[in-house]
Amino acid sequence: MPAAKPVYALVGPDSFLQLEKLREILRLMPKDVQRVDADGERAELADVLDELRSFAMFGGAKLVVVRDADEFISRFREQIEDYVAKPSDSATLVLRLASLPKGQRIYKAIDKLGGIEPCEPPKDLVRWAIERAKAAHKLTLPLDAARMLVDLIGDDLGRIDSELAKLAIDMDGAKQPVTAEQVARSCTFQREQEMWDLSNALAIGDATEALRRWRHLIQLDPSAEFRAITWLGMWLEDVASVLRGAAGKVSWKYKERLPLLIKTSQQLGPRGHAKALDLLAEVDHQSKTGVGDAARNVERFILQMGAAARGH
Repeated sequence: MPAAKPVYALVGPDSFLQLEKLREILRLMPKDVQRVDADGERAELADVLDELRSFAMFGGAKLVVVRDADEFISRFREQIEDYVAKPSDSATLVLRLASLPKGQRIYKAIDKLGGIEPCEPPKDLVRWAIERAKAAHKLTLPLDAARMLVDLIGDDLGRIDSELAKLAIDMDGAKQPVTAEQVARSCTFQREQEMWDLSNALAIGDATEALRRWRHLIQLDPSAEFRAITWLGMWLEDVASVLRGAAGKVSWKYKERLPLLIKTSQQLGPRGHAKALDLLAEVDHQSKTGVGDAARNVERFILQMGAAARGH
């Protein structure tokens, strides 16, 4: 097994990836390694260097982790550069950083040791989910199931991984691929409950209640404004299934709430459904082209939908 490097820089905004890299580093060190954590915004250089240069109390290695280390480097850049040039041979320093420009001397010095570890979120979340499911959880996650997972959760890698772990427990060693239906059943978050209530309020033309639900959802999860179009589009697809007489296709998702979906779909009707699709497409286009604030665009959709559902 290769030995741990004397200095690492975990560079990127994603804390989940940083923690994954940190676990990999720990696996390279003795089991009795002594770990010391420091807050980079308050840590003093002398204290960190003392930890690095002193022997571990129990065992033969020490790991010193400085989280939020951007401020730490800003305060003690030259001294840290000096340390990286001649690091301790009995300790490993891990700097958790949001960013570290490649042109800086400190980056080049750590890179020379082989300790730069990028922690940038993947551009293709669906592909990441598929690979993570296989590598970490021994799950086969087909493309449609991975897309469902990302649509429901968004770009939170930690929550995606947590859902994959739950699915692995539910599968209990079964070899068959995870289905999109299993993903949907597993991902039961409060924001999906709020979207359900919001959608039902829209269907009966209660814009006031729908707006209240939307504003509460934004307070729970500010990133909801970027996924509202997806959620509302999925709901309208389910409404379309009911209006086509195919409610059974979505019964697995709604279970005991299926009668309510049928009722609200009938109240909306084919004309209301078509109007909703047009309005949603318009809001999606405006948000993507920078016309108005995304959350406000959704509010406008809610108000227009309320009027359409009332037949105005």
